[in-house]
Amino acid sequence: MGVEPENTLRSFRHAERAGVDAIELDLHLSKDGALAVMHDPSVDRTTDGSGLVADRTLAELRELDAGEGERIPVFEDVLDAVGSPLQAEIKDVAAARVLAGVMLRRGLAGRVEVSSFHDEAVAEIARLVPGVRTVLIGSRWGGDVVERAKAAGAGALALNIRRLTLEVAEQAHAEGLKVIGWVVNTPDHLRLVRALGLDGATTDHPEIIRAARLTA
Repeated sequence: MGVEPENTLRSFRHAERAGVDAIELDLHLSKDGALAVMHDPSVDRTTDGSGLVADRTLAELRELDAGEGERIPVFEDVLDAVGSPLQAEIKDVAAARVLAGVMLRRGLAGRVEVSSFHDEAVAEIARLVPGVRTVLIGSRWGGDVVERAKAAGAGALALNIRRLTLEVAEQAHAEGLKVIGWVVNTPDHLRLVRALGLDGATTDHPEIIRAARLTA
């Protein structure tokens, strides 16, 4: 989030007020198996602490300052704090299994879309949660990215807007996959989203999307 402390409840509430279609968040497992909302495997960049998320219990993570007094939330905190649809990015298969348990218990298949860079994590959540919408993410990818997405059971690809080509977008669409561009933080990137005929965009600056709707 470019305008509030990253992956905090404050940032998610800001995004919701800005009128985004969905809120993206990142999940890592804590030492005691909680779904901590954190982008990096370590807490160094976005908190006043250091070390790996996986080496701290949830209680220990809660003690850290995630920016301007904000605390590290868990997935359930976000579910209760905002009403928007969510896109939850999972970092590994273990997190997929824990997330699946929460989604099944709370009936979230219609509200939460699940994404990952890891084919096996996408395939696992698709196997465990009937009807869940899934996204395979790519920063650098080969010519088989569309086939990989289909094999993993993904319904969409989220690809680096700086590398995404019309050829890949058209190939994905021809196979029935949606295509999302990330990270779309400038007017030039927004124009590229339109030129490529993409189905969506991920941004750190929600207001840029609202401005695009007003000028479309």
